[in-house]
Amino acid sequence: MDLINSQSKVTPKDFFLYLGMMVALYVSVGSLLKLLFDIINTVYPDALSGSYYYDPYSTAMRLAIASLIIVFPIYLWISYYLSKQVRRDESKKNLWIRKWLIYLTLFIAGVVIVGDLIVLINIFLNGEITTRFVLKVLAVLLVAGSVFGGYGYIVKVDRPKAKVVNTLLISTLIIVLLSIIGGFMVIGSPVTARKIKFDSERVSNLQNLQWRIVEYWQAKGNLPAELSLIEDSISGFRLPLDPVTDLTYQYQITGPLSFELCADFALANNSKSDSIYSEARPIYIMDKSNPFIDGGENWQHESGQSCFTRTIDPDFYSLDRS
Repeated sequence: MDLINSQSKVTPKDFFLYLGMMVALYVSVGSLLKLLFDIINTVYPDALSGSYYYDPYSTAMRLAIASLIIVFPIYLWISYYLSKQVRRDESKKNLWIRKWLIYLTLFIAGVVIVGDLIVLINIFLNGEITTRFVLKVLAVLLVAGSVFGGYGYIVKVDRPKAKVVNTLLISTLIIVLLSIIGGFMVIGSPVTARKIKFDSERVSNLQNLQWRIVEYWQAKGNLPAELSLIEDSISGFRLPLDPVTDLTYQYQITGPLSFELCADFALANNSKSDSIYSEARPIYIMDKSNPFIDGGENWQHESGQSCFTRTIDPDFYSLDRS
């Protein structure tokens, strides 16, 4: 009996291995759910949110993928190592740190499953079931159910078979890998993300130029003959440059109240559902020739050079503010 008790004592190594395994598990589960939710939000945008666009290039989605790539393999390695220890030394099954953390995980997973089902039934009774919502519920059930089923098996079976444990780990690995692949399919490669950031900066620069041109027209009563005229040493405004080529943007007057701004873009962005600029600032000029006159600027573009024609409506943006 004394021998068994001495073997069942928790060493610092046991404590930090089991603690590290559970921390890695919780981080992996949270990252996986976040990634799955972001993929669902991108594929099934919500019309009720006021925008048909969900930004798949957000920091949260990239962080979820990075966490899974780094943390999940750590969880797999620690789990495999500890399961081998338990099979070699049955006294390791009775470590209090192992029991407490496993039952805590089972409790949390069970609460999540029950809460998920309650939310599902509540939304169903309220008549607000959507594909987007159902997929999120299924994602939670899949992830939480896998955790509950896996650790439930370990607790229930006196001596978990190595083959079963390895199958559980491999199945979990496949789910995570498919999710990461799906995430990369949504956000594209790092090169694509970099190009999109450059294009976003170009649009932001054009928006700034557009505002300055309108301010110049308000103050002078005419459009600037060239962009250098809108530079202001007092406010410190300098003409923005293309983030890649360091060249100025193209500007041309097309009428007494009309002008055109052009830039060279790396990627096409001509679909409202894909537009990273659909949340542009409120319009401050009215372009009656533009089909997008419902309160938002149109910054959709093709790859290569794209030009944006703007026409100032003097009735809407009168010089006389009194």
